[in-house]
Amino acid sequence: MANQSKSSSRRRLAGATLPLLLIGAGMILLGITAFLMLPRPEARGEEQPRELSAVPVAVNMPAPALRLNNLQGEPVSLADYRGQWVLVNNWATWCPPCKAEMPTLQAYFDDHRGQNFTIIAIESGQPVEEVAEFVRAYGLTFNVWPDPDENVYDAFRNISLPASWVIDPLGQIRLTWTGAISREMLEAYVTPLLLKE
Repeated sequence: MANQSKSSSRRRLAGATLPLLLIGAGMILLGITAFLMLPRPEARGEEQPRELSAVPVAVNMPAPALRLNNLQGEPVSLADYRGQWVLVNNWATWCPPCKAEMPTLQAYFDDHRGQNFTIIAIESGQPVEEVAEFVRAYGLTFNVWPDPDENVYDAFRNISLPASWVIDPLGQIRLTWTGAISREMLEAYVTPLLLKE
């Protein structure tokens, strides 16, 4: 008799639960349908959302005396670029946000190289041949220095990729950021420094 009572209670519970589950599923489907039917910003003539981007932070500290070899095996140093604005970008061939920002950096370099400005992209940890292949594949024309021993991490006290620093003509770091940057942020923060020259 007790078993019959338990069995009867389970049937009543199951009978009450099923309609609630169906109502819940129906509400979820209605929500999804309503969301999909909302007009997109471009259809409403609204501005597109801004591209995600790191935001530079103003700093004032001496640039490290970093010495490496370029892709041709020749010794190079950050001190060789005194008298110019230098954007140093620390990146890696395997890093998705690093890859994503390379076309942005190349376009910015193309538009501003006549303003006493250059980019030095320092690749952390990969063999020279792999770095050279990446440079060819992406059509990079700015300086790219391989750093197979990852010296840049210690020099800049870097902990994440990509990371960038803007060094002024006197060798002082003026801006820094961690993460991929958009063209909009480069124009808003870096370009005004170049125009002061």
